[in-house]
Amino acid sequence: MKFKEEFVAGGRRERTAVLQADLVVTGGGLSGVCAAVTAAREGISVILVQDRPILGGNASSEIRLWILGATSHMGNNNRWSREGGVVDEILVENTFRNPEGNPLILDMILLEKVYNESNITLLLNTVVYDLVKEGKDRIKFIKAFCSQNSTAYHLQAPRFCDASGDGIIAFLAGAAFRMGAESKDEFGELMAPDAVYGELLGHSLYFYSKDVGKPVQFIPPSFAMDITKEIPRFRNFNAREFGCKLWWVEHGGRMDTVYDSEKIKWDLWRIVYGVWDYIKNSGKFPEAETMTLEWVGTIPGKRESRRFEGDYMLTQQDIVEQRQHTDAVAYGGWSIDLHPADGVFSEQGGCDQWHSKGVFQIPYRCLYSKNIKNLFLTGRIISVSHVAFGATRVMATSGYVGEAVGMAAALCKQLDLQPKELLEEKRILLLQQHLMKVGHHIPNMIYRDAADLAQVANIKTSSTWSFKGFEAIDVQWKPLTIASGQLLPMPVGPCPSFSLSIKASKPTSITVDLFQSSLAGNFTPDVLLERQVLALPDGRQQVNIGFNVSFDQPGYVFLIFRENENVSIPYTEQRVTGLVSVFNGENRAVSNFGRQEPPPNMGVEAFEFWCPQRRPAGQNICFSLSKPISIFDTTFLRNGIERPTIQSNAWVADPADTTPTIELSWPKKQRLSSIVLFFDTDFDHPMESVLMTHPEREMPFCVKNYELLDDKEEVCYTKKGNYQTINRITFEKPIETNRLIIKMEHPSVYIPAALFAVRCYSTPSSYIQI
Repeated sequence: MKFKEEFVAGGRRERTAVLQADLVVTGGGLSGVCAAVTAAREGISVILVQDRPILGGNASSEIRLWILGATSHMGNNNRWSREGGVVDEILVENTFRNPEGNPLILDMILLEKVYNESNITLLLNTVVYDLVKEGKDRIKFIKAFCSQNSTAYHLQAPRFCDASGDGIIAFLAGAAFRMGAESKDEFGELMAPDAVYGELLGHSLYFYSKDVGKPVQFIPPSFAMDITKEIPRFRNFNAREFGCKLWWVEHGGRMDTVYDSEKIKWDLWRIVYGVWDYIKNSGKFPEAETMTLEWVGTIPGKRESRRFEGDYMLTQQDIVEQRQHTDAVAYGGWSIDLHPADGVFSEQGGCDQWHSKGVFQIPYRCLYSKNIKNLFLTGRIISVSHVAFGATRVMATSGYVGEAVGMAAALCKQLDLQPKELLEEKRILLLQQHLMKVGHHIPNMIYRDAADLAQVANIKTSSTWSFKGFEAIDVQWKPLTIASGQLLPMPVGPCPSFSLSIKASKPTSITVDLFQSSLAGNFTPDVLLERQVLALPDGRQQVNIGFNVSFDQPGYVFLIFRENENVSIPYTEQRVTGLVSVFNGENRAVSNFGRQEPPPNMGVEAFEFWCPQRRPAGQNICFSLSKPISIFDTTFLRNGIERPTIQSNAWVADPADTTPTIELSWPKKQRLSSIVLFFDTDFDHPMESVLMTHPEREMPFCVKNYELLDDKEEVCYTKKGNYQTINRITFEKPIETNRLIIKMEHPSVYIPAALFAVRCYSTPSSYIQI
């Protein structure tokens, strides 16, 4: 291409492109990606505009923070709480492809996720700088500019979603917002910070180091800080920790976290290069002699700036009390995690984290502007108080909220509505059901769809595991150096007795407790049902533990063995969906010290933490029951819940079944166009996206190999090597059959095949029938 133009006295203007879509999403972090992908899959056109060259926001290789949410590093009592839907897809995919936690591979996965959606137009390196309104309460189009192709954009849509982190669209549109903490009096939040603690969380900027096997000299830049003089906790730095493990290298909470961001970045560079100078040149870390800086962030990761007002503002009480909302569309489970505004320069610890006893709902009313009629909010800018923000701000929660917004936008398009108009009772129920249809779990809600042909099928199976305890497979004996327990779902009726071998190194006694949670669906053992104290002679012995307890509702119980270093109990390598061992240990990364003991007048509760151990540890306690219990029922395959809650919610085959099979049948032939299967990818596993490595690429409970057969027992679909939670099978040509047979292989010799749900549809995307 060749051009020659003469002088233009009046100057020139860059090219302007006008693009239209059903939804414009501003911000390509995890919340924006999840909103765009969810909306696009529902058939609407989406423009996703991102001011950076890659997607992911704080999770990207530009910042390198791990994606976390309700699972909280497996350090809280939120069992099986990893977020579902698109968030789950991304985390499972990243764990499979990238168990080493390489942030560049995560970049690739996020780009692929968007690239695969033909309904998304992606604009990278494109900054939104202005907008035009239609009247006082509606956005007409937004203005953006891409420096890489010298193109200005006018992006038009009937609805917009602000996932930008600082809320650039909402701010320019004039939407009501807040910045800084509310007083204790406004919402009655006892955790609301005072001026000494500070009202904003700051930014962080990370570095990676690498051992190159030979001495490396480091000459610091002139702007590097002498951290021994300016950072009170400088002795906490060491040569082993880097990346987001140094989350507490935080700064800017006393500044304007929007307009002062560049100054904050320079201050953080001064700190980071000063930290590396200290590690390399102080003489305190001889192991650092052969280490070099591999990467230093060029933009900081932001925690907090503006929060915009919706029709409801989530508060501390919503989180701690786990308040129920009729318009719940998402959930969180991270602690209320506030940081001193002085950050790394504070004499205090890096954070104050206080957990609730379980997950909390996030209502739809928090996800749109109360002033701008066609504006959705997602990510960290949603309508929450500063205190509640401490729990909702983390990325997996933000992404989950983004999924809810994407689905809401699609329904608004289909029904010709604006965001607030979805609040009508039947419409919000429709939104909730559409979300759950795609694997977006909402606590205390059940998926119901009359279009699902599995609901009217007769279901039989080759076997169902009638659970009477675990097999003694590769048994390991472990001393009770910390209190240990087994989490087990119990059906209605008398509690069976437990039998297991115990070793005592000397005559002693062991305390065994049976606990349950005070709130159904929680996994905090705060109600003691009965305690047994057993006298143990020296040596190995078989003990029987009976409890005079009967259950009028199904629910999980905790069989707890209190600490006694002179006693060892057996653990088996047999694992199964919906059962897990738990320990009253510590996870200091999330302020878990075994027990939460808040000071007076904080508005949070005291309780014990009982958490699993990461594989390859975390084996189940090897015990047997006096009678079998039905905890893996076939009816769970269509009960509308696709993870353990108050019961396992899974069908599990008998381990001895050589060909686990599920058969659905109907009185007459059905036209089957699509089948959806929900497998177990261990919703307890946090699947941190970067830095931390994982010992496995595929979750051990997930069925890898299966096939579908029709009423002639002819194979109509085969899958090998599955690792994803949800398998959606769409037949090129619908099959006519009165039977659907699902034949599976056990994931391993230690773990039986399990399935949470099977759904059958006559059309690929049947509209939900309420």
